[in-house]
This record gives sequence, C-alpha cells and structure tokens, in this order.
Amino acid sequence: MEYDFDWVDAFSEAPFGGNGCAVVHGGAGLPEAICTAYVRETSLVECTFTGPSEVADVRVRYYLASREIPFAGHPTLATVAALRHRGLISDGALTLETGAGIVPVEVSGNRVSMTQVAPRFGVRVPKAVVAAVGGLAPEEILHTPRLVSTGLPFCITLVRDRATLERVSLNAKALNDYFAHLGEDRSDTMEPYWITLEGATAAGDTFARLLLAPPSPAEDPFTGSATGAAAAYLWSEGLIEHPAYRAEQGHGLGRPGLAEVRVLGPREAIEGVQVSGAGALVMSGKVFLPAG
Repeated sequence: MEYDFDWVDAFSEAPFGGNGCAVVHGGAGLPEAICTAYVRETSLVECTFTGPSEVADVRVRYYLASREIPFAGHPTLATVAALRHRGLISDGALTLETGAGIVPVEVSGNRVSMTQVAPRFGVRVPKAVVAAVGGLAPEEILHTPRLVSTGLPFCITLVRDRATLERVSLNAKALNDYFAHLGEDRSDTMEPYWITLEGATAAGDTFARLLLAPPSPAEDPFTGSATGAAAAYLWSEGLIEHPAYRAEQGHGLGRPGLAEVRVLGPREAIEGVQVSGAGALVMSGKVFLPAG
C-alpha cells in the first residue's frame, strides 16, 4: 500500500540537527510488525503513523525498532510539523490522541509547543547501580536518580558537569543489571537519561545524553519525552531555581538540538511540562508498505 511520508528533524531550525523522525500519514492502522520493520529500515530511533481520532484532532502511534510505545517527544514535534507542511492543520491549537493520553499542542509556523502530561514519579535507584551503566563513579552523580514519566519513563540522572557527561559510555552488562534491579526484562525504555546543569553552548541551561541498546541506534540525538521528565525531576527535587529553561542535546553527535522547557505548577503539584522547539523538513515522498 502507498502512503505519503515526511522526514522532519525535530528540535532544530535547519536540516541535519536535532533528531529525525519519519511520519507516515494515514498509517495508524498498520500492524506492529510492519511499523517496527519500517523503523529499522530508516535507522531512526522512532517513527510515527497518523490516523483519524474520535477523541482528538489526530491520532498518533509511536514505534521503536522493537515495539510500539505510548508517547515520544521529538516524534510528536516532527508529526505536527509534517501535518503543518502538508496543510492538514493550520497555526493554532490542536490535540493529539496518544497512548499516554491527549496531548495539547500549539503550532506557529515551524515551531511546535506540546504540553506533556503530569509527571508520574517512580522509584529512586541507587547511585551505584546507575553509575555502572554509564561507566561512572557513584560520586559523579549529584542526586539520587529516579524514574520519571511525562508519557514515557526514564531514569533521570544528574551528573557533576559537562566533562562527566561526555565521558558516559554504555556498559551493556551493567545495563542488564540495572534492569534486573528494576525487575524489568526488556531494555528499550527506562534507560538512564544523563543530564548536567551546564549548557552545551551559551544558549543552553542544561545538556543531556541518552544512550540506547540495540536494535536502536547507540545514542538518541534529542529526546523530547525525557526532556519533559527531566524538567519535572529537576523542579520537584529543588535542583533548579526557575521552572523555565533551555535544554540542549545532540551536540556530541554533530546534531545540535534545542528545546524551550517550562514546568507547569508548583514543585509539589506539577500539572504538566511544556516542551517547545522547531521542526525542519528534510524530505517528503511515498513509502510502499505491505498491508500485513
């Protein structure tokens, strides 16, 4: 079957920055095996498949190379930018039906602002368990890591400084030990999201990295869902003074990305996290996929 697709680099003003996502228009009804195979074909971390919704303006389904997930940040931005490019939506407000709930979005040209759902705070994970995953010493982690989700869970891990962040290297055995500690038998969510309170450039207030296990690429250039989770963690734990800041990621991969972040609500009762950025169209065309 023939579908229109757009490839958008999210959290970037220009192509080849931020994080890419291929958006397959009208493909929400495709089976998971086809969608995950398509993600592997693109070598991207995630792709989205859109369709009609009875409860929102658009339905969006999100896929890794391994399975469907309820929500992802940079693919949300990319999807909305692709819809805007094709004239399927106009500037203003719209809602997306996702596996994590209804996500409100505001659109203005190539800029998209999403309001991620109120955070769910999970368990705290010992510094030593998380540090081993990244090849760090426990004392290089400044605050006890914690599982946080604003649509997709990550283990938010605040490290000492940018130099420490740049030394993080994935230890596969320690990652398996980390998941065993959590009682999980899969390695494609809840990964440590490493962040420091230093920008990669003068434009940023934070800098972060997300290292991934196969079949995903080794590192995610920009992680919008983890950006929201990290903001909720930093604000709720009293680690940042102000609820709004600029988040950077991807610079070590040569794919710099930037998001404007605002936590909504007081530290003890966060209502959501607003994550905003630009989307740059890279290519458009047709994709031919089997029906099942």
